[in-house]
Amino acid sequence: MQTKKILLAGETFALTQFAAAGVTAVSSAQYANGALPFLAALEGSGIAVEQLPGERCSGEFPASLEALASYRAVILSDVSALSPLLTPQAREGRTSVDRLDLLERYVAGGGSLMMAGGYTSFQGMFGTAAFHGTAVEDCLPVACLAQPDGVEAPAGLKPAVTHAHPITNGLPNQWPPVLGLNRTVLRATPDTTLLASVTHRGRTLPLLAVRDYGKGLSLAFTTDIGPHWMSRDFLDSDIYRALMLNIARWLVRDL
Repeated sequence: MQTKKILLAGETFALTQFAAAGVTAVSSAQYANGALPFLAALEGSGIAVEQLPGERCSGEFPASLEALASYRAVILSDVSALSPLLTPQAREGRTSVDRLDLLERYVAGGGSLMMAGGYTSFQGMFGTAAFHGTAVEDCLPVACLAQPDGVEAPAGLKPAVTHAHPITNGLPNQWPPVLGLNRTVLRATPDTTLLASVTHRGRTLPLLAVRDYGKGLSLAFTTDIGPHWMSRDFLDSDIYRALMLNIARWLVRDL
C-alpha cells in the first residue's frame, strides 16, 4: 500500500522567559511543538505527516505546483500568511512566486487543504495571521474576519455535531470542551457543509466545516489541534484520536 503524505506547516514555537530578582535579571528559552498529539493520533494509519516548522516556512515551503503535488494534503496550523508568502527572494527585493496563490491553485486542481486554529491562524488573535483577503481564504469553507478573531474561553465551549458526514461517523454528537477558537463566518454556498459548531455569547460559531473547491477539498478546524485551546479532556479522549484520524483520511480521500 502506497503511503499517503500530508505536509503540516507550523505548530512550532520558541518561548522566551525573563525573571528578575532584585537587580539581577536572567532569561531562558524553550522550543515547543504543539503538533505532537496530532502526530501521535496518526501513528500506524498509513498516512505520513511531514512537519515543516513555522520558522522554516519562508525558506522551505513548496514553491511550485509540482512540489505541492507530492503531498495529498497540506495543513496550515498556527502559522501566519506571511510565513509562506515571504520568500527568500522577496526579502532581497526580487520577484518570486506567490505561495498563497499557489495553494489555491493546488486545491482547485485536486489537492486538499486544512487550516487549524490558533493565535496565528485565520486572522489571528491579534490580527497578525492575516489570511483575510488572501487566495488561501478564497478556498476555505469559512471566511476570515477583517479584525482580530481569537476567543479565549477558559470555562470551556461545548462542541456539537451539526451534520452527518464521514468525518463524524462513529463519533458522539457531544464532544469534550474546547478552551478557545478563531471566530469565522461559514460560507453560504452549496459546496460548504458545517459539521460541528460551538455557541459563544449567544452566537453559533463554526468549529469544523468542509468544502468542495474546484477539484479539491478544504477543511477548517477553528480550534487548536493541540494545547491550549484543545482542552486536556479532549486531547485525552478517544474522540480526539478518532476525529483527527477521520479528518486526515478525508483529506487524503481515504474515507
